[in-house]
Amino acid sequence: MLEYKVLTQDDKMFSGRFDPRVLETSLNAYAADGWRLVESVAPFNVWKQPSGELCLILERNGTRE
Repeated sequence: MLEYKVLTQDDKMFSGRFDPRVLETSLNAYAADGWRLVESVAPFNVWKQPSGELCLILERNGTRE
């Protein structure tokens, strides 16, 4: 069973401002816990304009309960 996590620049790890170094550190920490980056997405708003947000989708093998 796969499990997913979505990270955005609004996550509390960025403390209100996006920092690529913080992102790198976070991705390495998630990787050490078995997560891997499978997709990065820049969503569009309803007017088909970039929303200015970045979404990172992580995946790992989950445990069955």
